[in-house]
Amino acid sequence: MSVPLVSLITFLPLAGAAALAFVPRGRDRAVRGAALAVSLATFGLSLVLFARFDGASGLPQFVERAAWLGRGIDYRVGVDGLSLLLVLLAAFLTPVALLSSWRAIDDRVKEFSIVMLLLETGMIGVFVAMDLFLFYVFWEAMLVPMYFLIGIWGGRRRVYATTKFVLVTMFGSLLMLVGILVLQAAYHRATGGRSLAIADLATLSLPAGTQTWLFLAFGLAFAIKVPLVPLHTWLPDAHTEAPTAGSVLLAAVLLKMGAYGFLRLGLPLFPAAAAAFAPALSVLAVVGIVYGGLMALVQKDMKALVAYSSVSHMGLIMLAVFALGPEAVQGALFQMVGHGLSTGALFLCVGVLYERTHTRLIADHGGAAARMPVFAGLFLLAALSSAGLPGLNGFVGEVLCFLGVFRVRPTLAVIGLSTIVLAAAYLLWLYRRVMHGPLKTPAGTSLRDLDRRELAVLVPIALLMVFLGLFPGVLLRKTDGAVTRYTGSVRMAAPPAPDSPAARPER
Repeated sequence: MSVPLVSLITFLPLAGAAALAFVPRGRDRAVRGAALAVSLATFGLSLVLFARFDGASGLPQFVERAAWLGRGIDYRVGVDGLSLLLVLLAAFLTPVALLSSWRAIDDRVKEFSIVMLLLETGMIGVFVAMDLFLFYVFWEAMLVPMYFLIGIWGGRRRVYATTKFVLVTMFGSLLMLVGILVLQAAYHRATGGRSLAIADLATLSLPAGTQTWLFLAFGLAFAIKVPLVPLHTWLPDAHTEAPTAGSVLLAAVLLKMGAYGFLRLGLPLFPAAAAAFAPALSVLAVVGIVYGGLMALVQKDMKALVAYSSVSHMGLIMLAVFALGPEAVQGALFQMVGHGLSTGALFLCVGVLYERTHTRLIADHGGAAARMPVFAGLFLLAALSSAGLPGLNGFVGEVLCFLGVFRVRPTLAVIGLSTIVLAAAYLLWLYRRVMHGPLKTPAGTSLRDLDRRELAVLVPIALLMVFLGLFPGVLLRKTDGAVTRYTGSVRMAAPPAPDSPAARPER
C-alpha cells in the first residue's frame, strides 16, 4: 500500500494544530517546540516528495483520489511541475516563520502556534488540490488564520488592515464560487456527467462569451491576491500591521497563490479569454513594476518599502505568466521561489531591527553595521538577491522572465527592465541609511548582533539564495517537463501578441 505522501504533507500541520489545542495554557515553551517540530516534519516530507518527483514527466504525480461530497466533488490531490516548488517553499518557510517569532510573540502563544499550523495546511492545500471545489475550500480556509494572525498579533491599525484584507479577498472569492457553479453546469450539459476535476474541466470547449465572463470572475480573485495594480491597496496595510511571521508568509507564499491561480486555472480553463485579456493584463503588470518601485523609493517605513517592492516583483512574475513561453513560465515559477526567499529574508531582517529598537522608521536608524556586522552581511545579501545580482537566485528568475517576455512582447519587456534599476535604488538606499553613517538608535535601546536562534532563521535562507543562484538547474529540472507540456497545450489556443515577431507578416 502506497503512502499518501501529499495528504500527509497537507494535513500534518492540521493534526498538529488539533493536538496543540489540548495542551494546557502556560506551557509556552512546549507549545513552541511542538509547533516547530510539526512544521519541520512537514518540511522533511516535502523534501522526500521533491526527491521522488520525476521532472521529465509533465503529468501530475503522487495523485490521490477518494469519494467526498458526491455529485462530481471528490477529494483529489497531487503535484506537478507547476505546484511542486510552491509546496516546498511553503513547507520551508513555515518553520522559519515560527522560529522567528520565538521571542516576538509572548501573548497567546498556543493560539498563535495553532493559527500558524492551520495557515500552513491552507497554503499547501491550494497548491495540491486537483479538484476545483477542493481548491476553493483551501483558498477560503487560508483566509481565516491570516485574519486572526493580523487581527490579534498585528500593529496598532491591525483591525483596519485585517478587515480590508478579508473583505477585498472574499469579494473576489465569491465571484470565483459563482464561476465554479457555472463550470459544473456547463460540464453536465456537455457530457451528461458531473465533475469538478480540473483536468476534466479543461476539456470543455466553452463559447467565447462564457469564457470571457468566467475568466473575469476567476481572474479578479487571482488579481486581488497577486496583487495587480490597482487592486493592491490592501497589501501595504496588511504587511505593515502583520507580525513578522505573518509578513513573511504573506509575501513569500500567499501572494504567489494569485499567479499560481492564473497558471493552474485561468489560462488552461479559459484559453481564448486569457489570450484576449493577456495584452491588457501585461500592461497592468508593467504598471505594477514601475509603480511599486517608485512607491518603494519614497517610503519612510521599512516594512512598507519591502511591501511595495513585492508589488513590483509580482508585476514581473505576472508579465512572464501572460507571455506563455517555456522560458517565461519557467522564469515565473523560479522567480516565485526566489522572491519568496529574498523578500522573506528582508522582512525577517526588518523584524530583527524592530525587536531591538521598537521602530521601523528608516530615519530612526543608522550605523547599525558597526554593532551588527554579521547581520549587516546577511541583510546585504538579501537586498542584493532581491535586486537581482548575478550569482544569486533573484538574477536567474529575472533573466528567464525577461527572455520569455521579450520573445512575445519586446516593448513591455524593455519597460519592465526598470524593475532592476528601481530595485537596486530603493534597496541600496535602505541599506545605506540603516547600516551605515553615524550610529543612531532610539533612546533606551541597544544593538546586538544575531544570536543562535536568529542565525538559524537567516542563514538557511542565505545559503539557499546563493545555492540557487549558482545551481538553478536543481529546481529547473523538476519543472521542465510540466512547463513544456503546459505551454504547448495552452498556447495552441492563444494567438500571438500584436508586437511579437510571430504576429508580423512575412515580406
